[in-house]
Amino acid sequence: MADTEKFVLIADAGDIARAAELRRIKALATLVLGACVGVLIVAKMMERMHPAFGFVAAFAEAATIGGLADWYAVVALFRRPLGLPIPHTAIIQQNQHRIADKLGEFIEVHFLSPLPVDAKLREVDFARFISDWLTDAKKSADLARFVLRLLPEALNAAETSGLKSYVTRRIVTQLQGVDLAPLAAGTLRGFIAEGRHKGMLDDLLQSLHETLNKPETLALLREKIRDELPTLLKLYRADKFLLNKIAASATSFFEEVRADPDHPFRGEVDRILLTLPDKLANDKAYADRLDGLKRDLLARPELATLANDIWANVKTFIDRNANGESQVLQHHLTNVFVEAGTQLAADSEMRAEINKGIVVVLRSFIADQKSGVSRFISDQVKSWNMNQLINLIEINIGKDLQYIRFNGALIGGLAGLALHSAEMLVKAL
Repeated sequence: MADTEKFVLIADAGDIARAAELRRIKALATLVLGACVGVLIVAKMMERMHPAFGFVAAFAEAATIGGLADWYAVVALFRRPLGLPIPHTAIIQQNQHRIADKLGEFIEVHFLSPLPVDAKLREVDFARFISDWLTDAKKSADLARFVLRLLPEALNAAETSGLKSYVTRRIVTQLQGVDLAPLAAGTLRGFIAEGRHKGMLDDLLQSLHETLNKPETLALLREKIRDELPTLLKLYRADKFLLNKIAASATSFFEEVRADPDHPFRGEVDRILLTLPDKLANDKAYADRLDGLKRDLLARPELATLANDIWANVKTFIDRNANGESQVLQHHLTNVFVEAGTQLAADSEMRAEINKGIVVVLRSFIADQKSGVSRFISDQVKSWNMNQLINLIEINIGKDLQYIRFNGALIGGLAGLALHSAEMLVKAL
């Protein structure tokens, strides 16, 4: 393996320590194997001098064989022993694609199946996380700044893409489809039922009284009276007399109505108003008039100009806030987010509904994408550098695998000793 590949794999202190420990255990296992070979040679040479050396030789011989066999097994798992093209060696490297496919399939079936995914998602309180996040004033302020940075671009996109014109047309179309007669009838019924028309009548009478007694109004009325009077009556200034009588009578009438809650005039007004909702709801002539008024209003160019002016003012206001020239909108959005987080924290039912909705969305998303996740994992494993992968596995589990060599030498030696003992016993019999 190249030095650069080793550096990629052994990137932290933990990996460096594990790699050093692996080298130490490998050297120790090799030393034990070499010791077994050495003991075997010496024991074979000394076997003629004393029978006990035969037992030592049997133990050393079997331990050597066991150690070599387990060394071969451990090495064959990762690479070819001594670089020889022996069949069924370098098992992990030779089966990289099959391992990749099975790993992806295993994760898809056992980790991303509906039941465990649903159970895990239900353990998470997403709404609590959202409420805690929003109640943090700093995080809400950051969110407000982020939203403000996006708003100007969103408005520009709405203009250039034609979305603004489309929305405007849709709004006008929806307004044109609204039947104003039932709406107006219902609003008027509620207005009368609450008695709000009585206060409006008082205000109207007060306004008429004030208008009638203004000098400029009196002058206009007197001029109108003079134009209608015969010339003879003008000489006797009858216009002034009539004007004073009219003004006094009207003022007296207004005061009487305002002072008397049961005045007949109020009853007549109530009667007229009470019949008006039924006429609006049932009389086609009234409905047609309201519909014509609505069409005329929506067709006026002043309405489009007003809408464009409102849009331009809103856009300018948002641009100023997004550029930092004003902090009004940011402060308002921050307060809105914090308040939303506070209310969400206090409303357990709302949190439960939000969690349920998020679980449904995520569960559906995972169900739709789990095969893609499986393919992604499989493709990633197939694209790995196997030399790097082998080194990574060895660093993490190689130490434990090396102990197989110790166990093989020990168990093999004991087996060889037992067989030699059995052989000696049979010869003795």
